[in-house]
Amino acid sequence: MDDIDRNIIALLVEDARRSYGDIGSHVSLSAPSVKRRVDALRRSGAIEGFTAVLDHSAMGDATEALVELFYAPGTLLDEVAERLASHPQVVEAWSVTGDADAVARVRTHGNLELERLIMELQRDGSVVRTRTVVVLSRLVSRRN
Repeated sequence: MDDIDRNIIALLVEDARRSYGDIGSHVSLSAPSVKRRVDALRRSGAIEGFTAVLDHSAMGDATEALVELFYAPGTLLDEVAERLASHPQVVEAWSVTGDADAVARVRTHGNLELERLIMELQRDGSVVRTRTVVVLSRLVSRRN
């Protein structure tokens, strides 16, 4: 990967719908040359895909929260991943170091739905307790 590839990636992160011609005008390459480089970046895994950036509050998901999950001893990560994936409100989840066993980033229509989700996560008994932090505002957001 060279500086031109890095510039192409930066331009795509800014706007993934840019044309190859537009990108080429910024990096002094022809559109076909840009396409070849983008294809190579995709094959190498440097670019995993392209996506739309959504305003979730405009779509009705007004509450975003981080839910720390504390599991019963012996709970397997595969089980944790499967249970969390079964809830569409869970948009990301990580196993973590520290007190909690996992952290889930969730989006719900409001606090009532968040409360119901937390109760649902605790229902099967593998979650011993939770600690939730509600996001008030986004201070920094990077798309890459």
